[in-house]
Amino acid sequence: CLNKDRSFFCDLPSREVLFDFHGVPMIHSFSANWEKIQNFQARPDDILIATYPKAGTTWVSYILDLLYFGKTSPERQTSIPLYERVPFLEITISSTDSGWTDAERLTTSPRLIKTHLPVQLVPKSFWEQNCKMIYVARNAKDNMVSYFHMDRMTLFHPDPGDWSSYFKRFLEGNILFGSWYDHVNSWWKKKQTHDKIHYMFYEDMIEDTGWEIEKLCCFLGLSSSLEERKQITGGVQFDNMKKNNMVNYSTLQVMDFKVSQFMRKGKVGDWKNHFTVAQNEEFDENYKQKMKNSTLQFRYEV
Repeated sequence: CLNKDRSFFCDLPSREVLFDFHGVPMIHSFSANWEKIQNFQARPDDILIATYPKAGTTWVSYILDLLYFGKTSPERQTSIPLYERVPFLEITISSTDSGWTDAERLTTSPRLIKTHLPVQLVPKSFWEQNCKMIYVARNAKDNMVSYFHMDRMTLFHPDPGDWSSYFKRFLEGNILFGSWYDHVNSWWKKKQTHDKIHYMFYEDMIEDTGWEIEKLCCFLGLSSSLEERKQITGGVQFDNMKKNNMVNYSTLQVMDFKVSQFMRKGKVGDWKNHFTVAQNEEFDENYKQKMKNSTLQFRYEV
């Protein structure tokens, strides 16, 4: 359930257990009502924001919300949490509330919807309606670190254990939403044959947010002034988002902010503070094997 002002979840279970779901490690909260999720009716102007967890979902969601509604509906920015403005498609909150129902209730046009689903599990109507999709990928080392801390503080996610065991399971793909390798590569492969996918890199966004916003506008067919883009670029800087209670998820009771912040560092290269020399060598060998047939290129420093 949700409280009256919809400001936090109140009945999600504690620490769910992973199980195999169509070949992807999953939990009940993201697979309940699967038939209804798969039958979700997308509209042609819907925009789907897809990422592996902790790869820049909130960042791009906020940018898009500002691009489309920052000027026309400024009151949204201070009255509606981002997770309501951009529903999480596959989450089931309770028997009466879920991401797909929240998406159906959106009155905005376009509807902004986010997902962590691998490309093969995306509801077919998004393809049938030829919806625009934005995928954000982050280098695996920083993504692993960020996901570890999110799993620690998100109370219904499977118990991450200690860093050493989490590191092993990440390389094996035995974590929620499955293998990072499969996720980023399957979306990259789909992009080669589907021109409505805009594939972005977290590291590029860190390096030059303004330029990435400009490319987004070009992909979406949006005309925005330089002044507007500058204003948005300033508003979506990490420190500003971290302080913004409508964006930083601090109203979600299901996250324990005493364990970690949802928006923790937002940097490239924090993996160096977690990886041992041996782990870095093991990772590099694993990466070399699993990415040998991929044309994707990632940066670990900016």
